[in-house]
Amino acid sequence: QVHLVESGGGLVQAGGSLRLSCAASGSIRGIIRMAWYRQAPGKQRELVAAITSAGTTNYTNYADSVKGRFTISRDNAKNTVYLQMNSLKPEDTAVYYCYALRSLVYWGQGTQVTVSS
Repeated sequence: QVHLVESGGGLVQAGGSLRLSCAASGSIRGIIRMAWYRQAPGKQRELVAAITSAGTTNYTNYADSVKGRFTISRDNAKNTVYLQMNSLKPEDTAVYYCYALRSLVYWGQGTQVTVSS
């Protein structure tokens, strides 16, 4: 089992920044991929950013809508993945979920991000 706890959400004005954190605990050895997804009201959950580990190399990918504004990173010593969000827009408003892939998929409980115009 992998337990994921997100933090760092909140209310911010358009153009502002937030940093989300996702702390992983439990059977974390062998986690291949960690990611952030988001779900806005009435919309499907969508991938925001992902970081995939292959040996000593981490590969990242981003949704087109956040490229150049969001950065995903992973601190293996702290078993934590971060999402730095800059130049936030009202359309970034959503519940953000942390995701981990080991042999199974694990989800966090979500953290609300609200961007006011």
